[in-house]
Amino acid sequence: MTVELQRRGTAQSGRIILAHGAGAGMDSDFMQYMAMHLASHGFESILFNFPYMEKRQKDGKKRPPDRAPKLLEHFKNVLSQIGNDKPLLIGGKSMGGRIASMLAAEYPTIANGLILMGYPFHPPGKPENLRTNHLSGIKMPVLLIQGERDTFGGTNLVSTLNLPSNFEVFWSKDGDHSLKPRKKSGRTETENRDAAITAISSKEWF
Repeated sequence: MTVELQRRGTAQSGRIILAHGAGAGMDSDFMQYMAMHLASHGFESILFNFPYMEKRQKDGKKRPPDRAPKLLEHFKNVLSQIGNDKPLLIGGKSMGGRIASMLAAEYPTIANGLILMGYPFHPPGKPENLRTNHLSGIKMPVLLIQGERDTFGGTNLVSTLNLPSNFEVFWSKDGDHSLKPRKKSGRTETENRDAAITAISSKEWF
């Protein structure tokens, strides 16, 4: 099945495929900002919508995300449309990053690196149900960009986890699940987004 892709930039530094989170699609301000600015750093940035989000955008009806197997299959369809002539990073925001991480664990050579932005370490309000079992199966370099106040896994939780050595954690200062800081922190949302983009583009992935 052919998936509609939104592509920006050239692949001078490689390609990045980013999947959206559960509540907002590829047209969200966060996804558009990240794609646009990563493209300006020499990456070809590629966005797409999962099937349930495509339906939502057509009829305006809110739907929950599809089950993981369907999301995984859709992400694999995206990968099948992308050439393998350039280095490739995969990842996404929240749920999208989780699906990318599951692919990375199952297929160790599917990409050259993994970007997780606001990884949902547990379901909402259920910190005891950790989504970390598959992380040890990921062998490629991983950049975890996490808000310090992320209710799905902030500093208090992540500091207790024994993440694999190939995981690099970049903390978004006073950031929430979308990396947004509080006004009293003295930081702005743009500063946190730009810091995340710098962390991605300056990392030695390849």
